[in-house]
Amino acid sequence: MSEHARDWGSPTTLMVQGTTSDAGKSTLVTALCRLFSRRGHNVVPFKPQNMALNSAVTQDGGEIGRAQAVQAFAAGLPPHTDMNPILLKPNSDTGAQVIVHGRAISNMEATTYHDYKRVAMDAVLESHQRLQANYRYVFVEGAGSPAEINLREGDIANMGFAEAVDCPVILIADIDKGGVFAHLVGTLELLSPSEQQRVVGFVINRFRGDIDLLKSGLDWLENKTGRPVLAVLPYLQGFHLEAEDALTASTQATVEQGVPRLKIVVPAIPRISNHTDFDALRLHPQVDFTYVGPGQTIPPADLIILPGSKHVMADLEFLKSQGWPEAIDRHLRYGGKLIGICGGYQMLGRKIKDPDGVEGNVASCDGLGLLKLKTRLYPTKQLINRRGLLFDGQTPVSGYEIHAGRTRGEALLRPAVHLRDDKVADSQPQQPLQNDGAISADGQIFGTYLHGLFDHPPALEKMLQWAGLKQVQAFDYEALREREVSRLADTLEQRLDWEAWQAALPGFLKEKTPVSG
Repeated sequence: MSEHARDWGSPTTLMVQGTTSDAGKSTLVTALCRLFSRRGHNVVPFKPQNMALNSAVTQDGGEIGRAQAVQAFAAGLPPHTDMNPILLKPNSDTGAQVIVHGRAISNMEATTYHDYKRVAMDAVLESHQRLQANYRYVFVEGAGSPAEINLREGDIANMGFAEAVDCPVILIADIDKGGVFAHLVGTLELLSPSEQQRVVGFVINRFRGDIDLLKSGLDWLENKTGRPVLAVLPYLQGFHLEAEDALTASTQATVEQGVPRLKIVVPAIPRISNHTDFDALRLHPQVDFTYVGPGQTIPPADLIILPGSKHVMADLEFLKSQGWPEAIDRHLRYGGKLIGICGGYQMLGRKIKDPDGVEGNVASCDGLGLLKLKTRLYPTKQLINRRGLLFDGQTPVSGYEIHAGRTRGEALLRPAVHLRDDKVADSQPQQPLQNDGAISADGQIFGTYLHGLFDHPPALEKMLQWAGLKQVQAFDYEALREREVSRLADTLEQRLDWEAWQAALPGFLKEKTPVSG
């Protein structure tokens, strides 16, 4: 055992921290959850504090970061608010909505939240204790980097949490960005002595090429730090995992020459939320998908989709400044289709009102005026998983709602989606249907509060047909997600140095062992 190492005995919590954002923390925790759960272990994901605009609705009626919902899927669990007790949803460059145990409590500026961290830590520890009592292993994802000097005081997302619960830490770095050895050694050096002792080993992510060419560097790293490299994970070509937050320029699906494609355009608004709505479209072999950013030319398209937004009125003003209303009007005149999802749906109406200051100090603004609707924002969010039928009354659809708005108006007489109570069993089809959203009288405009609209094959096929694609190839996004998570776990299993793992973490067993009680 190295002089730097510590005998961890049989811990039940293991934390993954990264040298940078997007180093692979979410990916590694997802892989660990699937790998250990399919070996029969009772495992659960956990992230003390997440900052993201992509969120999911949980079984207990709250919201958590989308990454933790994916990790729950990998572990074979329904998402629960204890998996991500603190979620921060940025609504400006310096402020965010603070969500505790799945419920929004306040909008806070960064300086105010810094003082609130002591209260937030209590919520974090409360959730962790519940998970620890019910699961054999808790795999924890850190946030950003533990070596951010300006954020270390009162930290609850990285080493502050690890110190509080006394757990070991794996440090992961992305070699594809370059400087991987500097990232790992530099991060370790910036930690306090007690924090350094928590780091039991390293994982190097996204390696391309011949591993033999890396060996001298791995030997140097282990000799320099006294800690093993537990795995070198390869760059997985074409790999897809739902993004935690930032828009990614992931490769779209390849398509055979001559196959008809539908051109879909989405504005990359500043506070875009739940852009994972578009993953199934972006990966569909018959879709040419494009995000259009600030200052870019708005191209011709078959379908324009206005996405969800954390700050609807500000993002609507952004669209107006970029000339989107004129582009949309022209698009509709030429027979194109238009979808608004959640905040994008609210933008389609005539007015958005915010008398309670939910999003800021602007009391109201004019919408695009394309549907006879008005929306008022309320402090309490609507958080619910949904299922039902599309406007044709035949195509099944499911998804989730996360919104502060309540929409009323004449356009609702032509609903886009007929919803039923998600809690009602499939054996009770007589449950009365409710209405969601609106579809215009000419059939060109579709608005809904339903996120995840395209995730399930029947609804995806129907919506692509509605948008103009006559012959739609079968594409199952859920099956793709399952394959990708399994591929990730297979890769980790093959590349993990199990001997080094067992020496560093004897409590985290490769094979299942009986748990007393």
